Amino acid sequence: MRSAPWWALVSSGCAPVLLTGSWMIAQLRQGPAYDPARQTLSVLASYGAASYWLMTGMLLVLGTCYVVTAHALRPAAPAGRVALAGGGLCALALTLVPAPSSGGALEHGAVSTVGLVLLAVWPPLAAVRDRKSVPWGLRLDVSLAASALMCASALWFLAELQSARAPGVAERVVTFVQALWPFLVVVSCRRSAA
Repeated sequence: MRSAPWWALVSSGCAPVLLTGSWMIAQLRQGPAYDPARQTLSVLASYGAASYWLMTGMLLVLGTCYVVTAHALRPAAPAGRVALAGGGLCALALTLVPAPSSGGALEHGAVSTVGLVLLAVWPPLAAVRDRKSVPWGLRLDVSLAASALMCASALWFLAELQSARAPGVAERVVTFVQALWPFLVVVSCRRSAA
């Protein structure tokens, strides 16, 4: 089985670090009026926000990281690679439809939802079923568990959006898990080839 190239560690490893680092800096720049528990990351990236350019840049690089990682994950099944790249393209598209400073936007919500779904379903789609020695990150049972965790956290986020209690916390959990999983898959591919 072919391994993922070394640079896949860079593209996949940058995603969770970039995501969390950007939202932490953006929260500080936004000031005390921003409540990270009750407000989503979209507020930080909304047009006119103090960190609009920081969050827009983060989305551009994050989306690129997903697309590059999908390209590098040669051991994964093609359907999963396409779904991961699609999630990256959705991150790029979010820069074209930022959330308004107040209220919601159908376009922003639609692009976010498609990206969330693609990033939640890519693990089982990427699972390799026809080979004996499969990296643990591409085994079907592990991939289904990762996808179930992502789907459960996405449902929690949806519930929190409806109740307005802590959607910011739920969104950070689901986006972090979705950003971390590609890195773990790349690590498993590199270790199994060694």
